[in-house]
Amino acid sequence: MASYTALSLLVMALISSATAKDAPLSNQTLSTAIDEMQRANYFAFVMLLNMVSIDKIPNNITFLMPNNRLLAKAVIPENDILDFLLRHSIPTPLRFDYLKRFPTGSMLPSSEPNFMLKILNNGRKSFFLNNVKIVSPDICVAGSSISCHGIDGVLQDINITPPQPTSSPPPPPSPMAPSPSLSPPTGGGSGFDMAPAATPQPSGSIPAPHKSGSSHLDSGRRLIGHLSSWVILSIMWFYL
Repeated sequence: MASYTALSLLVMALISSATAKDAPLSNQTLSTAIDEMQRANYFAFVMLLNMVSIDKIPNNITFLMPNNRLLAKAVIPENDILDFLLRHSIPTPLRFDYLKRFPTGSMLPSSEPNFMLKILNNGRKSFFLNNVKIVSPDICVAGSSISCHGIDGVLQDINITPPQPTSSPPPPPSPMAPSPSLSPPTGGGSGFDMAPAATPQPSGSIPAPHKSGSSHLDSGRRLIGHLSSWVILSIMWFYL
């Protein structure tokens, strides 16, 4: 409970300092901090500080300094140097012993309005602000109004809310075509002949005799011959 109270008071101090950031640094205070930065080999960051008017920098501040190699690769237009420095600072002096009290997920305001710093705290050797690690804590220690820490990257804005999905959902599966009906087609008006097809004759079989009118005539003649024979036999039997 006491730790949460201390954190709340510290956040209130940050906000109060941010609202009073128009109080400028003194030349002596900034000069002392610059000497400490140069001894730690942060010459590129010092060059950026010398390119802006001192009255634009808050009186109480913590600088977050990328090293010379990172700043040499960064593209910073001359009219954006002040904004860059404000994004890389917190509007109150914070030694690392105070920073490490903030739990993961805490949000700190930077000196630039609407630019927030999200904390990932895994201990002294793994402390991140907006996914950029503090690698050289407490470089500026001579004065009470300026703190500075070396970081291993250039601070970028991060999404506070989860990004909306950009990919569209997969289309629903297309309905399957109905399977063809297995029922036989009807014959009415469709042009299909419903008569069963003739069974083909096997090769080598004897064809069926062809019935014609002559076969009927032969049968009649045989019948008359039989009748005549019967009549003749009957007469001969009578006279005997």
